[in-house]
Amino acid sequence: MAKQFDVAIIGAGAAGMMCAAIAGARGKRVVLIDHAEKLAEKIRISGGGRCNFTNINAGPANFLSENPHFCKSALSRYTAQDFLALVKKHRIGYHEKHRGQLFCNDSAEQIIAMLKAECSAAEVNWRMPCKVHGVTKEADGYVVATDHGDIGADSVVIATGGLSIPKIGATDLGYRIATQFGLPLVEPRPGLVPLTFDGPSWAAFAPLAGIALEVEVSTGSGKGKNAKRGLFREDLLFTHRGLSGPAILQISSYWEPGTPIVVNLLPEMDVADELIGSKTTVKKQLGNVLTQWLPARLVEGLLLANGLAPDARPADMPDAKLRKLGDAINRWAIVPTGSEGYRKAEVTLGGVDTRALSQQTMMAKDVPGLYFIGETVDVTGWLGGYNFQWAWASGYVAGQSV
Repeated sequence: MAKQFDVAIIGAGAAGMMCAAIAGARGKRVVLIDHAEKLAEKIRISGGGRCNFTNINAGPANFLSENPHFCKSALSRYTAQDFLALVKKHRIGYHEKHRGQLFCNDSAEQIIAMLKAECSAAEVNWRMPCKVHGVTKEADGYVVATDHGDIGADSVVIATGGLSIPKIGATDLGYRIATQFGLPLVEPRPGLVPLTFDGPSWAAFAPLAGIALEVEVSTGSGKGKNAKRGLFREDLLFTHRGLSGPAILQISSYWEPGTPIVVNLLPEMDVADELIGSKTTVKKQLGNVLTQWLPARLVEGLLLANGLAPDARPADMPDAKLRKLGDAINRWAIVPTGSEGYRKAEVTLGGVDTRALSQQTMMAKDVPGLYFIGETVDVTGWLGGYNFQWAWASGYVAGQSV
């Protein structure tokens, strides 16, 4: 006979541990199963090792999904302030770093220890490391086949995460289980990921690796209610293969292959007006004018890409040429050829289609007792603590329901 539990949770990351702690605290007999040797590696490496554990501004507008209203219920029932109260209960020092992003003062290990302590207080059972071979439904519940033998449970929660960062153990198990039980998927792809460029169009910029500056970046695709349009003002970083930094990671979740992103390298000014205005008051060379506002190496690359000599003088150039250069700086439109993929992606876009789930419970509408939470589902947050808040909120909702 398989060991019987009320709830078997597959995946002991952020969402899985939260769900286990909440369900266990309600008196449920919970078993938490994970194949990894080290607990919650994604929490451990997040935020440069200090874990950007939530964002105090988190709300539905900060999330992407094919079903954008789905996340509202969970996010309203377990807020950033609710998680912060838990952090304070465990006396973990924290600070706000940037635009509502909250980090541990010391180490991400404190968040892992906190969640583990909550699970211990709720008498959660552990199976780790323990590989799951499959899940089957029986008349009285489910059987999870594992390295440690079969585990029987009334309900099963899938908290296996996405495909990002495979070196720490990401797998497609959650998607396979969803497909097995007839749940549709929104095609997964890398999110919050650096973008890459190939060919002659990037040749002038390839030597600029290491340059960073604050920009405004946008992209847009689709029409009507299905349109995905992003606009962010954050730091951009040039790399050997393309562009990275918070601005690019943010816009990557909105970018569709084959479409351009538009970068405003000087969002504080209309560059064309400034250049034209300088014709009567400044006799400087074009390169010297631009280096007042932009890094010298970037100026060299921009002038090269636009076929202009650094020693040309704005005073000697027609307005039309200066307007074209201004547009190239304020509205630099480039088409990425791809991304750095799951290896560098912080999250996975897509996943289990939320239209097949109850937003009140996270349970599959047509498969009683089967739940999906966290990154496994098609809800993806912005950079900055939002994805952890979705993990806490979706885990809480499922934990209250199982």
